[in-house]
Formats: sequence, structure tokens, C-alpha cells
Amino acid sequence: MNPAAPILIFDSGVGGLTILAEVRKTLPQAPVIYAADFAGLPYGTKSEAEVAARVCGLLGRMAERYQPRLVCIACNTASTIALGMVRDVLAIPIVGTVPAIKPAALATQTGTIGLLGTGATVRQPYVDRLEAEFAADKRLIRHASDALVPLAEAKMRGETLAQGAVAQAVAGLRDDPQAQNLDTLVLACTHFPLLAKELREVFGQDIQLIDGAQGIARRIASLTHGQVFAREQEDFAVATGSAESLSTLAPMLTRYGLMRATQF
Repeated sequence: MNPAAPILIFDSGVGGLTILAEVRKTLPQAPVIYAADFAGLPYGTKSEAEVAARVCGLLGRMAERYQPRLVCIACNTASTIALGMVRDVLAIPIVGTVPAIKPAALATQTGTIGLLGTGATVRQPYVDRLEAEFAADKRLIRHASDALVPLAEAKMRGETLAQGAVAQAVAGLRDDPQAQNLDTLVLACTHFPLLAKELREVFGQDIQLIDGAQGIARRIASLTHGQVFAREQEDFAVATGSAESLSTLAPMLTRYGLMRATQF
């Protein structure tokens, strides 16, 4: 294993930075490449076939170019659809990101859990299996909130969100009669923790927001245990899409230790 071989963290946009932040805490010495598929954003409104083909194709090319020691698919939609296929294609460890239903089921006091995800995520059989295994005795209310993805992207670019935009995107869950005793919210999209402040304003400050970032970081640490890390260059980001969109993200990327950004 080349000590400079990076961990590649892949997402459709900036949501995977929530995973990167936890990886930094757990493995501060690990070289990282952050990959964002801005040209394919959003994934949540695409068909399963489109997402699978795009993710497998991109990760195959990125693995060939950057020779990572491990790939983290830091996207719930991509993971619930394409995780198995990517593992079949690449001969390195692949860590997926799936809705944190298990910890939410352990955390809830009322037994009523909300799940916010993209339309593609909330309809996946993978989520059905997680619910059956870990929350069969709970009330899990799923809500597709694709509109939260561009809001999170806009916030990370420093834009001011329209008043009430987040509330409107989650109104279907907030106003659901079954959600009267809702005390726990699964953020089943890595973009959504970026809107934690706004979501608490909608659901109340006592709502428990559960995402899988810490668990993903622990899994990456476990799979790379005993390996030697050597950062021979600054960590950086690669992205599909226009150079203009990359330039507007530069200040934010720097805050996450990504000192340059290039097009892929």
C-alpha cells in the first residue's frame, strides 16, 4: 500500500463534506480527495438506472486515475442504488452511506421517527429492509425532500436562503397527523446536516437529528487500521461541471482543508 494513497470521498455535490469533517477528526493524518459530481446533481430525481450507470462509470475512472486505498460513497441515494455494483467493479474497500435508521430507533423516546431523504432514497427496497430490521416496532414516516439539496448547496456557497424555503420543503412531514409525537429525524441525505439550524427552527430545538457521518468515519478507520498514511501533497477536490461553479466554492472548500479544486 502506497502511504500516499488517498481516501476518495464521493458525492453528487457538497453534502459529502459532512462525512469528510468526521473523517478529519478520526483520521487527521489521512490524505483525502473529495469528488463532487456537480454535472450530475441532483441524483434524487434521477432514475435508478441513471444513477447506477453514472456512479459506476465515474468511480471506475476516478479509481484508475487517483489510485485510492478506499472509496466512500458519501451519498445515500448513490449508496442505496449502486453500492453493490460499485463493489463488484472495484477491487478496493467501498464504504457506503445509508439512512441511519438503527441509531434513530435506539434514540427515539416516543417511537415516532421521521426520515428525510431524496425521492430516490425514500423509495428504495434497501430502506424497507432497514426499517423491517431495526424499526419494525416504531412508526417511521418517510418524506421526500429533494428541494433541500439545492438549498444546502446554496447555503454552502454563502447565499441567503429565501425565508421559509426549508419549512416549505419539509411541510409534508411537519404537518403529517402521524408526526404529532415526532422526536427523532433521520437525515438520509448527506446534504441535510448542513441545514441542521434551519431544520431545528422548523421542528423545534429538542428534535434529535440523526445522520450516519460518525459511523461512516469509524468504519473507514476500521478498514484502514494499521495502514501507514503520508500526505505528500495538499488535499484537494475534483468535480465535474463548470469551472465557474468550482471557483465559487473555493473559500468553503478551504475551510474543509481542500486547498485546491480541479475539474474532472
